[in-house]
Amino acid sequence: MNDPIVAANPAVLAGLDNYLNLPAAQQPTWPDASAVEQVRAELSTLPPLVFAGEVDILRDRLAAAASGKAFLLQGGDCAETFADATADRIRNRVKTLLQMAVVLTYGASMPVIKMGRMAGQFAKPRSSDSETRGDVTLPAFRGDIVNGYDFTEESRTPDPQRMLKAYHTSASTLNLIRAFTMGGFADLRSVHEWNRGFANNPANERYLSLAQEIDRAIKFMAACGADFNELRTTEFYTSHEGLLMDYERPLTRIDSRTGNPYITSGHFIWIGERTRQMDHAHVDYLSRVRNPIGVKLGPTTQVEDVVELIERLDPNREPGRLTFITRMGAGKIREELPKLVEAVRDSDANPLWITDPMHGNGITTKNGYKSRRFDDVMDEVRGFFEVHKAAGTFPGGVHVELTGDDVAECLGGSEQIDEASLEERYESLCDPRLNHMQSLELAFLVAEQLAKR
Repeated sequence: MNDPIVAANPAVLAGLDNYLNLPAAQQPTWPDASAVEQVRAELSTLPPLVFAGEVDILRDRLAAAASGKAFLLQGGDCAETFADATADRIRNRVKTLLQMAVVLTYGASMPVIKMGRMAGQFAKPRSSDSETRGDVTLPAFRGDIVNGYDFTEESRTPDPQRMLKAYHTSASTLNLIRAFTMGGFADLRSVHEWNRGFANNPANERYLSLAQEIDRAIKFMAACGADFNELRTTEFYTSHEGLLMDYERPLTRIDSRTGNPYITSGHFIWIGERTRQMDHAHVDYLSRVRNPIGVKLGPTTQVEDVVELIERLDPNREPGRLTFITRMGAGKIREELPKLVEAVRDSDANPLWITDPMHGNGITTKNGYKSRRFDDVMDEVRGFFEVHKAAGTFPGGVHVELTGDDVAECLGGSEQIDEASLEERYESLCDPRLNHMQSLELAFLVAEQLAKR
């Protein structure tokens, strides 16, 4: 590959490319290797999507959360699509996360790190390389960055040009996020405005009541002469699963200040449950970059797995470097998580622990929809807090698949979404997401749990 940064630091880049000698799970079978190389070469010349200085600031913020001084809110689509990267839908996701962050900040009196599963979450792992319908078998849908959702040979054939489309879609999404969060849209003095355009429901009414309390507090402080310039903007970071090596490797850059490599496709990159094998490409590659790294841990995770992941990904025990994202399921979290938390507590490591209450609670409804019960999601959050309270450790964040739109994909909540509702308002191409109302309900539960610590 003609990579312009190889000449800048060949030793570092040679180390990065060690992943080529290792098995790499969940990679597509590209039909034309030369076309992939051409796309990789073009990606390697494009500007970074995020910058090393931003990544370093995030690492500091996550270090504060790991020490119990902040809380991470990470949320967004299960799998972004090119079609949904519109101004309205991006704005609604940002608004939902801002609202959730306000609920958490005010309810728990704690700084909240805001991070979207946005501007890069285009690749999805699959349980099988292929999908069969009737007597037709085609490649599985691996996300818009690889192939199309329509069940046709043309759509399902992996196309490397989609990686370029993913890059440009991510760039436009990031541009809009930065405009929203730095241009006054996120001003806390306009906290009421974030609720406009959303339907009236109990969660919104509870949010409006909270917004009125915040408004009164701000007016009181203004009367006392307080300076509110810091309220005008907010930090907002992006994250995605670092799944597709042909995308992440070309977007890795060497920082001119330090000579260290950074993945510049997003601030925070995580390794999935299906790709965290110690002797495989993903763990090796991400061990060599400076981004803060997350790892998903499911209910089969053993203590020795966690210990080895720490050694591989955080050998220097650097604050903010490593985040464990637990996805146990409501029925297993109280049984399986304690041994992991206690083992790490008794070691010299201090990773950030956050909960993903979505992926361990999947069901298939009688009418054939992939869904989750909102009560199970809420129960896993409660279990996460219970385990950490018993261990004397800090429950540092929540990782949620959500949308700002009025969809019906997860059953239950105060809206009482049922299976019939799924048939009317189900939009996800992959996993079910919490809608705006359910997301706010979850935020109030987490704030209550934080306040009781």
